[in-house]
Amino acid sequence: MLEISKKSNLLEQGIYKYSLQDIEEPNLYRQIYDYDEVPKVAFNHRRVPMNMPEDIWITDTSFRDGQQSMAPYTVNQIVDLYKLMAKLGGPYGIIRQSEFFIYTKKDREAIDKCMELGYTFPEITTWIRASKEDFKMVKDLGIKETGILVSCSDYHIFKKMNMTRRQAVDFYLATIKDAFDAGVVPRCHLEDITRADFYGFVVPFVNEIMELSEEAGIPVKIRACDTMGYGIPYAGASLPRSVPGIIYGLQHYAGVPSEMLEWHGHNDFYKAVTNASTAWLYGCSAVNCSMLGIGERTGNIPLEAMVFEYASLRGSFDGMDPVAVTEIGEYFRDKMGYSIPPMTPFIGENFNVTRAGIHADGLMKDEEIYNIFNTKKILNRAPGVTVSKTSGAAGIAYWINEHYHLKDEEKLNKNDVMVQKLKDWVDEMYSDGRTTSLSNSEIEIKIKELTGGKEFVK
Repeated sequence: MLEISKKSNLLEQGIYKYSLQDIEEPNLYRQIYDYDEVPKVAFNHRRVPMNMPEDIWITDTSFRDGQQSMAPYTVNQIVDLYKLMAKLGGPYGIIRQSEFFIYTKKDREAIDKCMELGYTFPEITTWIRASKEDFKMVKDLGIKETGILVSCSDYHIFKKMNMTRRQAVDFYLATIKDAFDAGVVPRCHLEDITRADFYGFVVPFVNEIMELSEEAGIPVKIRACDTMGYGIPYAGASLPRSVPGIIYGLQHYAGVPSEMLEWHGHNDFYKAVTNASTAWLYGCSAVNCSMLGIGERTGNIPLEAMVFEYASLRGSFDGMDPVAVTEIGEYFRDKMGYSIPPMTPFIGENFNVTRAGIHADGLMKDEEIYNIFNTKKILNRAPGVTVSKTSGAAGIAYWINEHYHLKDEEKLNKNDVMVQKLKDWVDEMYSDGRTTSLSNSEIEIKIKELTGGKEFVK
């Protein structure tokens, strides 16, 4: 059947109907996923159109997936981080939702305290086991949406659940009906979608979910979960690893609208951020993240990364407050004792710090030469230098100017007497075998020595 598409305004063939392939043996895609080799990237050169939704946003899993990979957060830590998340997301809800566990008394206390704040965004959602009792608990807490696990690869269906595909679908649909009966919007987590038989299982299954949703008169959300980080953003890559193919297929063949579609990725192959951006570009409204990317194994999509991806793609933060990114990093480090790798973008200690003297020389002339953007304005973090054997006189001069907040007319240059004396001292330190950078306190003490015990003054 031919019909006019509301998206392209062109005559298109009607949606293909795929039937569930209830096979006897699991399809494990062994040509791609040979367990003794690195997973392969296959191409079929089929390209799908970019289809950026009118609205895109971020959702959060810090208090669910994030807590599965480190010591559980205290109630106060959850509340504090939730406040910072709300500040970061801004008044328009670019960070739209955050999902919580509800199993323990502490989990429910944290939810109660966050709900008492009265924030519109991030909306509090949950993640539960698929049982009627849990759905009732969600409803009693006043929560409108919950995530439920619907694993979709044969690795999970055959090997973990010991079911056939048909048995798995029937089990999942019964669970979704329980959610509808409780008046809760189910968010179906299609676990391990990048190893699933997309047209033999995923699309037919989602078609049945969407039909059930229409009958119940209750919306349903579909979360495409790249559980193992196998997703590939490349145009022309083949399923099951193609992120563009997955998003296009869920929309075009399973009828899932952009606003009901969400991407959840992991970083096992360093592609979490790129895959999330690709999901946005090809029609997925929501990407699911965690603060600092903390999550299973190599972690989730870093929430702070997608804040900047959003601003890059939209040309505006749209009310988000990126200074909160710095505050979140400081909270994890100072209040929770979490060790942030120093090279981590946006929040790491060395994110906008240079050790090279030639770079420091450029910073002194114009910081734009060696700083990615105005980090002082956007993140409340001025670019800095670390004094080491490669800093040179320029690096030392820049360190003094920034550390003592010297104004333009007060700033030292690399030929200043004080700078040259410090450089001689630094060179001597490294000629004696030192290998580590000099700490701020060491430099401060040396400056006091050179000034006769006084605070530094130009």
